[in-house]
Amino acid sequence: MNTHLFTNRSRQISFGLLLFVGAMMMAGTSRAGGGSGVGLTVTIEEAAKTQAIWVGLAILLAVYALIIFEWVHRTLAAAVGGLLAVLALNYYAVEDTFTLAEVTTMIDWETIGLLLGMMVMVGILSNTGVFEYFAVLSYKKSGGSVWTLVVILCSVTAVLSAFLDNVTTMLLLTPVTIQLAKVLDLKPIPLLISEVLFSNIGGAATMIGDPPNIMIGSGLSESKIEEAGYTDLAQYGVTFNDFIIEMGPGILMCIVPSFMLIKWFYADEFSGVRVRDVAELEAKYGIKDPAMLKVAGVILFLVILNFFLHPITHIAVSWIALVGAVVMLLATDPHELEEPLHHVEWTTLLFFAGLFVLVHSLQYIGVIDFIGTYVEKAISAFGDNTTEQGRTVRLAAAILIVLWVSAVASAFIDNIPYTATMIPIVLQIADSLGDYLLSPLIWALAFGACLGGNGTLIGASANVVTAGMSEDAGYPISFNEFFKAGFPVMILTTFIVSLYMLLVYVVGGEEGATSIKLILVGVTTISIIIQLSRGRSKGKSFSEALVDDEMDGLNELVVDARSKVNRILRGEEE
Repeated sequence: MNTHLFTNRSRQISFGLLLFVGAMMMAGTSRAGGGSGVGLTVTIEEAAKTQAIWVGLAILLAVYALIIFEWVHRTLAAAVGGLLAVLALNYYAVEDTFTLAEVTTMIDWETIGLLLGMMVMVGILSNTGVFEYFAVLSYKKSGGSVWTLVVILCSVTAVLSAFLDNVTTMLLLTPVTIQLAKVLDLKPIPLLISEVLFSNIGGAATMIGDPPNIMIGSGLSESKIEEAGYTDLAQYGVTFNDFIIEMGPGILMCIVPSFMLIKWFYADEFSGVRVRDVAELEAKYGIKDPAMLKVAGVILFLVILNFFLHPITHIAVSWIALVGAVVMLLATDPHELEEPLHHVEWTTLLFFAGLFVLVHSLQYIGVIDFIGTYVEKAISAFGDNTTEQGRTVRLAAAILIVLWVSAVASAFIDNIPYTATMIPIVLQIADSLGDYLLSPLIWALAFGACLGGNGTLIGASANVVTAGMSEDAGYPISFNEFFKAGFPVMILTTFIVSLYMLLVYVVGGEEGATSIKLILVGVTTISIIIQLSRGRSKGKSFSEALVDDEMDGLNELVVDARSKVNRILRGEEE
């Protein structure tokens, strides 16, 4: 290895940043890969608790107003909100003024480390031309149809997000999509929004697909529940396979309706055909550096493999990403760091840092616990534990309340800190109101946090990362533009999952839940097959048949009926 590896000043700074993030993760976070920072000891003055909560809520609403109306950049809004929240915390806390080191423990360095590592690796891969190559390959598979291309991209995104962290998936696919949109003269923003919506949907299906699921799988395992002091509830702890079994069927039910809604919303953008010379595209957008691609590809494969092995090795995904980034920098071009680091979205990382400080400060003030208390009160108002009917009513109410509160809250509060706050609240609710509530509430929280992330631009980490990369490429995604497409998808999928959970856990119960799930999977699969068959019988392509809503057939029937009535009136038919 060259002895001058660390002589360049920018290289020293870059490696210093990587090492700093790694040190903060080692010092201040759990191994779950996405948890909250080190807990501070904070005591709010008893006489000022109510006032502190209302001040915290006002700060939160003010920050979201800044972001929604785009009065300032969202990174600056998060920074201002974090600063105001820390000032409020200092004012109302009994403890002395918090130091900067203590404030940094509020930042989720696991998330920052994962993003930084993956951004560096994506920057290196972008120089090989692999993203352009995949863009051309996707176009070839679509045959030029814009909607077919959308279905391919969204399907790949959903599948990858189920087995990778959805942030990682969007880091890999966003450059491909932007390049493809340029080649085909398409608007990239509708494509990116559609992909990120499906990344959150697909990521909900497994334990490693979405950061909230990683946190729930770690924090609500049997051993963790025992450590938290809830020994009687430990039997309800979740495992890796439980996520696929419990959440997979519900997510499967959401796929086709989500495609239909996206197709309807972007009817103009996703219609038509783009004709390009494939040979010319392949010649123009081929692999630029095969040797670098081989080396970087092997390293990326090992990184992704370790992501899969996370439930076994328990190595934080952020550490895996950071180590992979450093190794890839050393293995590809140790004398040049400016280009790959140019792709790091520093504004996105700063946004997350400010948001974490804001939300965790509000958590210490008592704002989020305030919400949790009212959730428990709302559940206790329905039914009771003295009769079977009362238990059933309480179970149904608990599922719907936690699911919808989690979905709406996760849309407006990043789902990572929200989930971290709700995990102990779920245990508290089950311990107070009945242990039979715990398992359904775990899945209600997981569904709500993951699907609720689609509600707004800042609801999920994948949304923010995609928006940052898109803005850097010259295509800024506004809060309102994302909200118009994402919020209806969030409402639709949450409604579908509500029906799924009520059928499985309320109607099916402990004995019939498995049978209900099998029936729902069977019905959904048969419905998709019938949907495709009906569309294909009309001469439509696979992608068009997938979203066929029978409107064409209905129009044909109306026209035929009207024609027949006219002929009868004219005496041409008996």
